[in-house]
Amino acid sequence: MKLVIINYGAGNIKSIQFAFNRLGYNAILSNDAEEIKSADKIIFPGVGEASSAMKMLKESGLDKLIPTLKQPVLGICLGMQLMCLHTEEGDTEGLGIFQTKVKRFSDNVKVPQMGWNVIKELKSDLFKGVKENEYMYLVHSYYAEHCNETIATTDYEINYASALQHENFYGTQFHPEKSSVSGAKILQNFLEL
Repeated sequence: MKLVIINYGAGNIKSIQFAFNRLGYNAILSNDAEEIKSADKIIFPGVGEASSAMKMLKESGLDKLIPTLKQPVLGICLGMQLMCLHTEEGDTEGLGIFQTKVKRFSDNVKVPQMGWNVIKELKSDLFKGVKENEYMYLVHSYYAEHCNETIATTDYEINYASALQHENFYGTQFHPEKSSVSGAKILQNFLEL
């Protein structure tokens, strides 16, 4: 299986690569359009600030490529947020794959949300064998609002979409690569989609 992690300068890509190594898969890091298009599965990571990440995507033309991909794509953290219509972070237009917007948590809670929290209302084969209320690791100041594409939710001040799916595109706000056994199960499920 050819597994590509999109390397556009805004990802904690080493920990994702190590997580797949532990599952017995070698993931290639690449920003080359042909290499990405020829992959069986694609990971779209993201750490950092949305507007500068989107700028990097545009500079490499990946903003046009990603929405056209036909194989399973998994956006993680900021990667998922950039796949939405818009994010309040830097007032940034997203890739428009998921029909929802990304908002900032209010100052009534500690921002960023950092640490372990549960995911629930699980839908999709991405969560096969993962129990309701399983703990996942999160670090984020912004969240995706609920929409028809929500496949998992989490509570932090409000109930928000912690995972999304539209056709072959999947997104998780949490970091499966840092979420122990259950996170590894989600990555394995993604590889088996």
